[in-house]
This record gives sequence, structure tokens and C-alpha cells, in this order.
Amino acid sequence: MHRRANHTPAGTRTGAALGALTLAAAAAWTMTTTTEPGTELVSADGSGAVYDVGTAFLTGEGETVTTMAGSSGDSYTTLGADARVVVPVASTSALEQTLTLTYASDTHSAPELLVNGRSLGPVDLPATDGWAETDTGVTVPAGLGSVELRGDGATAIALDRIALSSGARLDERGATVPYTAYQAQDGATNAQVLGPGREFRTVEAEASGRQAVRLSETGDHVEFELTEDADALVVRYSLPDAENGGGERHTLGLYADGEKVEDLELTSEYSWVYGTYPYSDDPREGGAQRFFDDSRFRVGPLPAGTTLRLEKDAGSSAEYYDIDLVETEVVPDPLESPEGFVDLTDHGAGSGPDDTEALRSAIAEARSEGTGVWVPEGEYTISDRVEVEGVTVSGAGPWYSVLHGLDGKGGFMATGSDVVVTDLMIDGDNRYRDDAGFDAAFEGDFGTGSLIQNVWIEHTKVGLWADHGTDGLLALGLRIRNTFADGVNLHGDVRDTEVRQSVVRNTGDDALAMWSDGSPVTDSAFSFNTVSTPLLGNGAGIYGGHGNRVEDNLFSDTLTGSAGIAVGTRFDPVPLSGETMLRRNTLTRTGGYEPNWETELGAIWVFADTADITAPITVADTEIVDSSYQGILVSHQRLVEGLSFENVTVDGTGSHGVEIEAEGSAYFEYVSVSGAGGDGLVSSGGFEVVRGEGNSGF
Repeated sequence: MHRRANHTPAGTRTGAALGALTLAAAAAWTMTTTTEPGTELVSADGSGAVYDVGTAFLTGEGETVTTMAGSSGDSYTTLGADARVVVPVASTSALEQTLTLTYASDTHSAPELLVNGRSLGPVDLPATDGWAETDTGVTVPAGLGSVELRGDGATAIALDRIALSSGARLDERGATVPYTAYQAQDGATNAQVLGPGREFRTVEAEASGRQAVRLSETGDHVEFELTEDADALVVRYSLPDAENGGGERHTLGLYADGEKVEDLELTSEYSWVYGTYPYSDDPREGGAQRFFDDSRFRVGPLPAGTTLRLEKDAGSSAEYYDIDLVETEVVPDPLESPEGFVDLTDHGAGSGPDDTEALRSAIAEARSEGTGVWVPEGEYTISDRVEVEGVTVSGAGPWYSVLHGLDGKGGFMATGSDVVVTDLMIDGDNRYRDDAGFDAAFEGDFGTGSLIQNVWIEHTKVGLWADHGTDGLLALGLRIRNTFADGVNLHGDVRDTEVRQSVVRNTGDDALAMWSDGSPVTDSAFSFNTVSTPLLGNGAGIYGGHGNRVEDNLFSDTLTGSAGIAVGTRFDPVPLSGETMLRRNTLTRTGGYEPNWETELGAIWVFADTADITAPITVADTEIVDSSYQGILVSHQRLVEGLSFENVTVDGTGSHGVEIEAEGSAYFEYVSVSGAGGDGLVSSGGFEVVRGEGNSGF
């Protein structure tokens, strides 16, 4: 079990194997180190970066404890004999570099070292008298990555920090991404700018930033000056649907510094749904929504300073093109197959219309040989769920290795522990929502020791549905876009599981959810993620559960039936227990209208629905900006106790700053409300607002 002891006195030693450890001879550290709560980076300069193990992902018999003499920041980690710690890192180079580990151990140990889910074997750690350092050469692909250590089965060690000689800084809030985003409304255009607006079933309400640019006449364009080099781009756009549904295909001109680069092929086949929940693809039902989709393209080198233009030129045959944003990036070189992995194409993949059986056969061989499956560059079709347990499936990178779904089907079904899937794309074939008939990209029981990293997910029912039995799954560096239901749902008896450093956009239900259905989701977290434009539901929804966290995220542009973050007892979950932490989040243009209830929902929504809320909920160090309705909403007519708001800023609301429709009490300290469209505070009788220091505006 993973335990966090954030108030352990300085100098505390934990674990039987650390009982004799002395730290008087802590090693000197040459870089200036600072650790703010929640940050993953200790420090960075031109010579590399240092990462705090005390804030890393930890499962098994380990513990995070506060400062011991000589440690770098607020905490360090004890790695038990059978524990696992994964440290998110970033690299500026794909060449070999030096990894420096700062550790302490009273006996010799040899934990297993993994980089991006690939084992490099044991790392030798001699016994120490205090903190010590050891160096090893590693190759970490450029961009976001991970360094993982697994206990050697015999010895507990203390881990303070990891340094990479070519390491780079991670963003302090939200996901660290490899691309630069350019909003269409901020570009130069001669065309119509839609919005700003937030009315459900309008294009601008579904656009990030609540604005888009409509190219409707020949010669209409929008352009941007690139601030970074690029050789690939993603366009988020909307095209008209076909008259009878099913979508249209059209091209749009791409220009660089006035010269035609190519015609971008765009489609509306995966957008436009109609009617009432869960919606259909039949225009006769009316009530259109889900206007946007993404398409990605490899293009020639585009240096910083290039003027990149999207233009409705003579060959662009759609009635209009609504452009929301463009993301540009430099695609890294393809990865090479790990030694000994089973090549998917050796089992016939790529030679026929359906590669499902080839993938199953390759997985079976890899499991029998104790190795993994290599998905080489190429596009492969899977038409059913493929079971995985005790196996690694890796590709050359999500721009290179693509698994396509077929007719709403295709994805991975976890049936046990040690599932590792990395460096590929799953592009589904969902065109509307069918919960019973269609597949998620990932679902099932992931057991212990599982990792999903650097996977790009589009057009599936759900991105990740982790179910009962999952204990210690880390989902790191995902791009989840354009799903027809949830982006992520941790469902039932899921423990010590975290979604981290991921981007979730344009989901058909909650972007991130924990649903304690029948059993509690326990000690799990959504952290350092960037969430935008969920079309139905919340940026993050915590429905019951024990001791869960939503920390260091960016949420924006929720639309309908939505809060930025919702916590409570909706959907009849196991009631809340332990302390639920919502910390260091930024919520911009969040909240939304629930048309079925005719109810306005706030950026932060605490909802006592099917049971009272009596376990503590802490909302701290949070920024609420331009909320569509309330900044903070507490409801329903049940008891809410143990709720506290500390250092929360509400800056701009469509209605009240704080609205309370419940029984019970809440504590407010250093909470400020400004720019409210209604009153600073509206509270029903009987609810006690307990005021600490530093409050204003309500």
C-alpha cells in the first residue's frame, strides 16, 4: 500500500531496513535546489535538470516522508523491497546522457531501472552512510518521459532525486506537451470570427477560448507566425455534415510564407451528433452538437518565423471551415525495437484487412518468451478487444505506429498485472456513442505494476476505463481527444492509480472521472493534466471514494451539465471517506448549464446527492477565472461537513461568487471573490460559513 506521511518530523527514518540509517554524511549537491509543493522539478539550468522523487508516482510498500537531513526539498521517498516509483522527466536529447540518482541505504541493493517502460536491468547501489550519488548512462527519448525504479525484493532504500544531464523543465501546472498551440482568434485573418459565446449547440461554445474563425469565401484565411520550429501539425476544425449524416470530406490549403505546401484532407465523419443523450448520428433528430474534430499532418520543415496560413482556396470545396486552433511540433525520430521483442509483422500484420489475430498471436508468443511485442512503423487494423496481461506492447512512437479501430470496435482489454503499452496511437472508428456495443481504447483490470505511456487516443468510446482490481496503474503522457464518452474513468475498486501529464480534449462525457461504483476508488489522483472542451460532464468528477486527489491541473471551457471539478455523491457511489484534496488547479471558463435540471453549475461543485458528505474535502491554492456561472457551488439538500477552502481566488463569474444550497458548514480562509455577476455569497438558511483570515468579496 502507498502511504503519504506529509507531516513526519524531520529526521524520521521509515521501514525496517532503514532503521540503522544515519544521514550525517549527506552528499553535497552542486545545483541550487528549490521544491514548491506539487512541482515535479527541483531545479533546471543549461546543464540539465533535477527531479524530486518525493512527488513521484509511488506504489507498493513505500512511503513519502518530509525532510530528512540533507534531502533536497519537502520530501523524499522510501522504496520498499517490492515497491515501485516512477518519476516523470523531460529530455532535450535522444542521445545517451547521464542519470544521477541520489539515495541512501544501509545495505547493498540493486533495484531494477526502467526508462519509458523499458527495462535497463538492475542498478548497483552500494550501502551508504547518509545521502550518496550514483551515475549511469541512459538514453531517454526527447520530450516527456519516465524513469522508474522497482525494489529488488530484499532491501528498502531512500530516494531523494534524479538528475538528467540533458533534462528539461516540466510545466508547473498542467501537462508538459511537445507542441505549440496557436488559437485561430489570435491569428491574422480576413474572415469571420465566431464568438465569444457559450450557448449550447453553437460552434463557438465548443471552441477552446469560446471563439473560432470561419473561412467561408474563396481567399478567406487565418495565419500565424511560428514561434518554434515544426515539421508536423494538428488542426482542430469543423466542417458541415452531409445532408443525411455520415460526414463530408474536403481539402483546405496550407501555405508557408505565401507558398502552397499541400492540401490538407479534412473530414466531418467523426463529428456531428443529434437528438438527446446519448445522441445519434441522424440529422433528422435535430439539435446538432459535437462540431469539432482533429486531423494531423506531417509536413516539410517549417522554421520558427514562418508564416503558416490556412486558406479556403479554389480547391477547397466545403461550404465553410471553422478553425479553432493549430498545434505545431517537431516529431522525434522513430524509436527502435527493444532487443528480443516479437515483431508484429512477423505474425502477418500489415498483409491483410484485419490485424487483430496477428496482434493476439504476437502477444501470446511474447508472454510465453517473457518479452514484449514490437509494433513497427505502419498502420494496422484491429476489429475487436485484444486481451493483455503480463506483457509489454511498444511502438515506434504515436506519429509512426497506429492501431486503427473498425466499426466502433478495437482496443486493449487488461485482464491482469504488468500491462505496459507505450509509444503508439489508437485511432478508433466510433462515429456516435454506443456504450454496450463499442470499445474503449483501454479497459479492464490492470492488476499491479501497469503503465500506459505516450499513447495518442482518438475516436474511441472511452480513452481509459480502469476497472475493479486495478492497483498501481500509471497513465502518463497521453493525448486523449474526441472520445464519445469519458476520457478516463477509474471505476470501482481501483487503488493507487494516477493519470498524469496528459491532455484530454473534446470528450463526450467527463474528461476525467473516478466513480466508486460498488467499491471505493482509493488513494488515486489526476495530476498535471490539461483538460479542455468536454462536451458533456465535468473537467474532473470525483464520485465517492477514499483519499483521492485532483492536483496541479488546467481545466477550461466545460460546456453542458458540467463543472470544472465536481466532488460528491452523485451516481450512488460508495460515500466519500478519508480526505479528498483539490489543490493547485486553474479553472478557466468552466461551469455549465444542466438543461435536464434547468440548473446552473459552478466551476467547483460540491454535490451531496445520494448521501451526506461528512469526510473532509479541501480545496486549496486554486484559481477560478471567468466562470460561466458560480465560482463555487455547494448543493443539494443534504449535509455537507468538513469542507474547507484555503487560498482560493474567484475572478469573474456569470452569477454568484459562492452559492450554497445545503445543510452543514464550510471553512473559508484567504478566499477572494471579484468581478461576480451576482452576489459575492448566497447561502441558504442553516448553512454555517466559518470565516478564517484573509477573505474578501463575499
